[in-house]
Amino acid sequence: MKRQYLFNAFLAREKCLLYYQGSIRYVVVTADSGERIQLGLKHFQPFFSELGLRGRFRLTLTAAGAFERLEKIN
Repeated sequence: MKRQYLFNAFLAREKCLLYYQGSIRYVVVTADSGERIQLGLKHFQPFFSELGLRGRFRLTLTAAGAFERLEKIN
């Protein structure tokens, strides 16, 4: 069965730039359920803006726990 997690993500522009410089590769988010999830920043790249990363997201994992999809939901 697929698993889904909802969470808010906020990352300053400067931190996003560190991703492009290769200094950081992962971020830890806390889902609404209280679970902490480590994700590669590469999955957030389509959602970066000049302000950084801001929004509410839905993460979908396969039954085996592998990444399937990350969606911005607002």
